[in-house]
Amino acid sequence: MTAAQFDPRALLAESKLGVLATLKSDGRPQLSPVTPHYDREAEVVLVSARVGTAKVANLRRDARAALEVTSADGRSWATAEGVVTVTGPGADPHGPEVEALVDYYRRAAGEHPDWDEYRSVMVADRRVLLVLAVERVYGAKLD
Repeated sequence: MTAAQFDPRALLAESKLGVLATLKSDGRPQLSPVTPHYDREAEVVLVSARVGTAKVANLRRDARAALEVTSADGRSWATAEGVVTVTGPGADPHGPEVEALVDYYRRAAGEHPDWDEYRSVMVADRRVLLVLAVERVYGAKLD
């Protein structure tokens, strides 16, 4: 694929590691490594996070964010920008907040070997689902 044919959405879809940028209260960026899942059809990026992390606190104050991913060879990159909705945490292992995390896991990694354990950990860890509604995607491939 030449640089002119580069599709940053394809790179977003195949990437399993990215950097999420949120805004600190003083306006400076907070960068966090994350495991994203890009749903190209719905134009959203899903990320699991724990309550108490800087990224969750930042997003609850200012929902704007950007996710950057880089190809394995470092020669191409893509960025998705948008507004994030935070869902959770859930107190019920079978409640809607945990079900959203189950859906994220299935899309990002497939079936879990022990869903009961996964659900319990999501509640115990006070996990939330971050849903970035993609407003803009851009990137480049170096020749």
